[in-house]
Amino acid sequence: MQLIADILLASGAFGAAIYCYVLAQRLKKLQTLETGMGGAIAVLSAQVDDMTRALETAREAADRQVKSLETLTQRGEDVAGRLELLLASMHDLPEEQKSPPPPPQAEPEKRLRFVRRKAASDTLEAAE
Repeated sequence: MQLIADILLASGAFGAAIYCYVLAQRLKKLQTLETGMGGAIAVLSAQVDDMTRALETAREAADRQVKSLETLTQRGEDVAGRLELLLASMHDLPEEQKSPPPPPQAEPEKRLRFVRRKAASDTLEAAE
């Protein structure tokens, strides 16, 4: 009985050793940087870094554009205020006396001119 228990214990240990070896091989394949999950994680990490840099660049460009638009809007509001003042001051001016239009002058008689051209004979084609 002791011999059978030892054989079963040894076979169980041998099976566990084979199982651990297979798992270790799979884990090595999974962790390789070129083809496994490690490679995919490395590529994704690099892409995240690139996207973060691109996002920062876009944010800085948007901030510059916002500042530029705020400046232009303020200038436009200032000009609109000045134009409103100018229009308000135009209402205070007295109206001008309208003078009658000058009488129409007689136009000299124009002569019509006729131009006749001779048709070019070398452009005509003969029918057969």
